[in-house]
Amino acid sequence: MDSRLIDIFVSSFAQILIPGLTMTIPLTVISFSFALIIAIITATVQYAKIKILKDIVRLYIWITRGTPVLVQLYVVFYGLPSLGLTLDPFLAAVIVFSLNEGAYASETIRAALEAIPDGQREAGLSLGFNFFQVMTNIIYPEALRIAFPSLFNSLIGMVKDTSLAANITVLEMFMATQRIVARTYEPLLLYIEVALIYLIFCTVLTKLQSYGEKKISKYGETV
Repeated sequence: MDSRLIDIFVSSFAQILIPGLTMTIPLTVISFSFALIIAIITATVQYAKIKILKDIVRLYIWITRGTPVLVQLYVVFYGLPSLGLTLDPFLAAVIVFSLNEGAYASETIRAALEAIPDGQREAGLSLGFNFFQVMTNIIYPEALRIAFPSLFNSLIGMVKDTSLAANITVLEMFMATQRIVARTYEPLLLYIEVALIYLIFCTVLTKLQSYGEKKISKYGETV
């Protein structure tokens, strides 16, 4: 590697990392937080077997999981303006990633809910708890411990998926890299560099996942 490539690598690191910290990570955290809310609500509707709402939820999950997230981004950002609804790129990305991940997380949580023995719910009801109290105090604490690894894997996946937001002009770190490539004409070096930064982010999250799983395991042993 000659001195020019080293200079490009060093000088571009901060130019890529800063959008990662100020745009990629916030986009991931905000989208995943909304996705969890969506997932908990939709999974609960399915678990409670609320007929009409369950059919609506299943339709939402079917459409969302059956279409590419990139197409969804284009529909929301480039398609909705034809109906008079123009969204900020970041907001459009949050909406799409939240709805998309919410569908997948919903199935993860639903499976975890169904893994809880029916006796747990019946015991709560026999103690005089209503459905909401049973869910919040008995069912969900156990279900979320089961779902935690899969949900955290989804969070790690979302960090990487946010690179797709570059297609709707969100200035996250992949788009920042593309702009540097356009100036320097060094795609191999710079795309490897941004891959390394994604790897750093995901490695940190993997360490947090391991820590969280150990804490949950210890908590389960004491309950």
